[in-house]
This record gives sequence, structure tokens and C-alpha cells, in this order.
Amino acid sequence: MNPERIFEAFPAPSYRGNQEGALRDIRDAFLAGNDVVLVRAPTGSGKSLLARAVAGCARRVEEAEPSEASGAYYTTPQVSQLDDVAGDDLLADLNVIRGKSNYTCILPGELDTPVNQAPCVRERGYDCSVQHRCPYFSDRAIASNREIAAMTLAYFMQTAGSEVFRKRDVVVIDEAHGLAEWAEMYATIQLGPRTVPFWDELRVPAVDGVERAARYAENLAQVCARRKDELLAQETLTPADVRERDRLQELIGELEWFVKDYRDPMSPTTWLVDQADPSGARGSDDGTEDDEGGPLTIKPMNPERYLHHTIWDRGNKFALLSATILNKEAFCRGVGLDPSTVALVDVDHTFPVENRPFYDVTQGKMTYEHREETLPKIARTIVQIMQRHPDEKGLIHAHSYDIQERLASLLADFGVGERVRAHDRDSRDADLEAWKASPEPDVFLSVKMEEALDLKGDLCRWQVICKAPFLNTSDSRVAHRLAEGQWAWYYRAALRTVIQACGRVVRAPDDHGATYLADSSLLDCFERARTDMPDWFAAGVDRMTRPDLPEFEPRAALTGSSGGSSSGPDDSGGLERSGQGYGRRRRRRSSRDSPLADVWETDG
Repeated sequence: MNPERIFEAFPAPSYRGNQEGALRDIRDAFLAGNDVVLVRAPTGSGKSLLARAVAGCARRVEEAEPSEASGAYYTTPQVSQLDDVAGDDLLADLNVIRGKSNYTCILPGELDTPVNQAPCVRERGYDCSVQHRCPYFSDRAIASNREIAAMTLAYFMQTAGSEVFRKRDVVVIDEAHGLAEWAEMYATIQLGPRTVPFWDELRVPAVDGVERAARYAENLAQVCARRKDELLAQETLTPADVRERDRLQELIGELEWFVKDYRDPMSPTTWLVDQADPSGARGSDDGTEDDEGGPLTIKPMNPERYLHHTIWDRGNKFALLSATILNKEAFCRGVGLDPSTVALVDVDHTFPVENRPFYDVTQGKMTYEHREETLPKIARTIVQIMQRHPDEKGLIHAHSYDIQERLASLLADFGVGERVRAHDRDSRDADLEAWKASPEPDVFLSVKMEEALDLKGDLCRWQVICKAPFLNTSDSRVAHRLAEGQWAWYYRAALRTVIQACGRVVRAPDDHGATYLADSSLLDCFERARTDMPDWFAAGVDRMTRPDLPEFEPRAALTGSSGGSSSGPDDSGGLERSGQGYGRRRRRRSSRDSPLADVWETDG
């Protein structure tokens, strides 16, 4: 790696904000001998441009000995972030490769077939005459032979050990704050009817510990291997057979990795096992119940070894970028890095604090035991905020689908449903895009949209955080950490999500947007995690005020919408939702609305 090249590798014609200073600090951190540089850069810093500059410092092919790694990887856990990179002209030399399922076959009669189900994977010994033009293999060949290959973190981890994507000199990970959690998720093994193709044929024992789970995993891996071999022996496979074969191969790898890691006394990984109740378990003939168990989830805690295999062994130098790497030492512990070889570069925020105000509209706690009392108060407050912003779009972070559903019902009952949109699990992207495309000042009830969402300018001018995003304490991993007293980690995780959420509505120095905090537990989180709070975020918290909201008058909340000012809400509330609906009539939209609004008028 040659850090001195960082300025010439910067792809933009000029610097904005603190980019030049950030490049200087990153260069100096690598020159000081650090193997890993954490770049804590808030929204608007141009992290992708900084990432490209770091990648450009990698050893070039002509500079490398045959045994030396060259080139760079750019990876991010967010698919939308990779899409942004692919569409940015300044980043055109980041050669993007995606998984096979994202490409379609080009053979006649197979044009709608994903490459991972094409004849080349269905038929044994198939010789594809057009593989050199196949979009997947073409992109893979280009990415593997160019200086910078770009891919999602999932694809990057899956290609560990690949002969195509070998070790490179530099690895850049964008949006890296959740790296430990992503690794835990990827390394988690789900054994149930959705993940094991022949689940209904298995007899699953009641598992009373990790040792029992490891023995069962060994047996299951052998069963999966026999099933896979049976499929491989066939001359031709159906698309369903291909999916089963690929899933079996993946499952065998997961099970064998777990058993090997668990049996290794030197492994730092702690494994946890959850088992659901068996569905339809039957008693034996003598009236006693069989020793039968239900679906299993095998989870790793801090899977350092997994990260070394899938990430740290894949490069010589690493740059990890995010707005919310809040504590260097804690982050390093979570991902298996030695803090002494890691530097932290802080990039100052360039957005004026007055353009991103916080408002305290807390109505009580949103914990489960208090939610029944607090949620109606929050819904009423949202109506008042809608009155304060009658002509501006708003985003509600509902935290869960249960809260989203109940808020939607309450807002409809208050008579403002015609200005409210929501999404469900299957249509979230389409519903989000339809809301963004609409000229109406509608309010979008979202679930888990705190990250990777760019709502610049008039796309959204205000948002409400309805619940402190604490991790679920009933999750065995969370419970295990809290039992060990890791409360700082717990509050830091919630703070990280809040900071990410606050970056959705202010995207540039001249942009502006308000964030309303409705759950009093958010204030407690700020206090307990204060030492991990970035200075630029703390400045906003210190300026937080209690706003003077208008008197509750739902009709006034509709004055900015096409139907509200003249006739008010219809009798049924008019709440819109794609797919399942809420049993209320959808409102008619005028011809001035986006063509995408047509999807709201159909049930099919």
C-alpha cells in the first residue's frame, strides 16, 4: 500500500467540507504503521469518495511480486449503498459484482431464468457456448481482474477461500459500524422448515445444550451430504432441485464450521442454542411424550474466528468507514482486532447544528408494559406535529410492525389517515419509492428504515422516533451479554441506531430537517451513553427544546393534502397501505399526482 497516493486517487475534481483534512489524517494513520484505520465520518462527508481514495492506494499489479497481493476490495453491507456506488460516475472504476441470483441467463428460452438456476447449473457437464457473454461471469471476470472490485459484504464473505477473489492489498468496508452484528448474523445457523429442505422427514431431538447441538449437527451434515450426492448423481435437475442442492451445500458448510469451531479448545467463540417448541409433537404409545424438539437456532457470540476467515485474512490493510463507530476499543473487541494496530480518524460534521434540531416531545416510556398508555399519546402528538408541518413530508420510525399497525389505526381514528402511508414486509421498497415520488405531503410509517435511506431536500422535512431502539432482551445473545454486565454495549447499540436515524432527513449543509423524540427512554439512553456520543451529535442534544405544538385539531393536519382543506377526512379514515390494507377506503388522487400512485388504487 502507498498511502501517499491518496490525494491523486481521490475521484472528485475538488474537495468539499472536510474531505481534504480527512484524506490527510487517513494517510498519516497508515503511514504510522496501522493495519486498520477506522474513519468516523458523519452524513454528508462523502464516505464513498474517501473510500475510493483509500482503495486507490493499493499496490498495483505492476508493482507487485508474484506472491504479493495487489488491488483492492470495496464492500458494504447495504445493497442500496452498492447501488449508489454503481450509479455514481465518479466511482465508475469500482467494478461491481453481485450474486448469481441478480443476473438472468441469455440463452434462448431461459431469458427469465436467474443464472443460479440456468442450464449450466441444472445439467451435469453442460458446456455453455455463450458463457463468455453471460452477464454474471462477465462481471465476475471484470471485477476479479481490475484494480478495485466492489460487492456486498454478504458476497464478500461468501467468496472467502475463492480462487477467483483472492487476498488483495487493501480492503475498504463502508457502513462498517455493524460489522460484528453482521458477522454474527451470517454465522448463525437456522435449522427449521424454511432452511432445511427435508425438515419434515427429520426427527429433531430436544437439545439441552451446545454439546448436544454439536452432535446433532454432525449427524445432520452427513444426512445433507447424502442428499446432495443423490442430486449430483442425476443428469438433469429441475430449478427446485438446484435450489435444494445449493442450500444443502451451504448448510453442510455451516454445520461443519460450527462443529469444528465448537470442538476447538482455542476458539474464542461462545455458542448459544435456542430451540422452539415442536409443532404437533405426538406422545408415544405408552402415553409418555417423545424426546422431540422443534426448530433450532445456533448462534455465535463475537465470532472473531469467522471474521478472520471471511474478512481479516482477505487483505493487508483495511479502512472501515461509518458515522457511528462510537467506541474504538469496544468495536475492536467485537470484531477481533488488536486496538494497538488500529487508528481512529474523526471527521468533523459540516452541517450547521441549527439545521438539524432535536425536539423533545416525549410522552412516556414505550416499553411493553407502558406502551398501551403511551402509544395513544404519541399518536396524538404526531397529529400535532403534522399540523406544524402541513405542507411537508414526514417519516415516522415505528420500530416494529406492531407499533406501526397500532399507530396507523390510531391516526385513522383521529381522522388524519388520508395523509398517512405505510408498508408491509413484502412491499417495503415499492411503497417507499411511491411515497418519495408523490407530491403530496404524506407521512410514512416505517419499520427498520434507520439506515441507508437518503431523504434529501423536500423528500422529508421532519421525522419522529417513536421508540428507543433497544435490542430485544429476550434474544439469547442480548440476554447473555447483559448477564455479563455489558450494559454500556446495550446503550451504545441503541444510540448508534438513533444517530443513524437522525441522518435520514438532513443530507447536505444547506439541507434542513427536524427530529422529534417521542419515547422518554431516548433521553435516558442519551444520558447513559453520553461518553460514546460524537461531539457533533452531542451539540444537537444539548440544544434540544420542548416545542410549542399547536392545539390538537386533526383537520388542520390535512390542510397541505389534496383532499384535506376542502372536505376534511372521509368517514373511514382513508389510510393507505399496499397489499393487505387496513380495511379502510383509499382516497382518490388527483391527476396531478405521480403515476406511481396508481398502485394505491388497486387491490390486486
